[in-house]
Amino acid sequence: MVRCFLIHTVCPVNALGAGESRVLYCRVFGPDESLFTDQEREFSPEERRVLQREQTAVVARQVHSAASLSRGAAGRLLMEALPGEEALALQEADSGVLRLRAGDPFPEEMSALWLGVQSLGFTLVCEPHENLLLAEGTLRTLTRHCLEHLHLLGPGSEVLLRSDRIDALLSRLLPHGQLLFLNHRFAHSLEKEVAAYMTK
Repeated sequence: MVRCFLIHTVCPVNALGAGESRVLYCRVFGPDESLFTDQEREFSPEERRVLQREQTAVVARQVHSAASLSRGAAGRLLMEALPGEEALALQEADSGVLRLRAGDPFPEEMSALWLGVQSLGFTLVCEPHENLLLAEGTLRTLTRHCLEHLHLLGPGSEVLLRSDRIDALLSRLLPHGQLLFLNHRFAHSLEKEVAAYMTK
């Protein structure tokens, strides 16, 4: 099961210090209980939200660090994509998998799959036994739809203002955090449904 999906920054932003990342969108799936220790389960709802925000910020910082390391090792410079070049930007995206040890930041061990497209990071946090190839395919599909239909790479794009569309996309491609095995026909019909919704 997927525990959460994040969209965050993976390159320096003027308002942030070096090595920091800003979480732009977060969706948590499944029972919240699994993300907290026994002691944390007794927290008030507001304290839980703050703790959950801190946990996702830790994941975003770790992915930011991994993406920076990957780009530095490859010797790639960040080139801004023009509107309409989303598919090319996705092909050139950095990607990776992180193992999140138990207690850092979640009580249980998790895996984080990430894609670094330009200045944005797209991350799925999964349970360790999850099919990582299926999760990567789902992450690439989600990222492609976000980039193509929501124009997240364009100037002045506001992820926060488009959260309802991202929620709708997640409900179709990742219902309740469950990864879907898709045959070609079902994937094609799902693509048409998502495209129809996104053009509204």
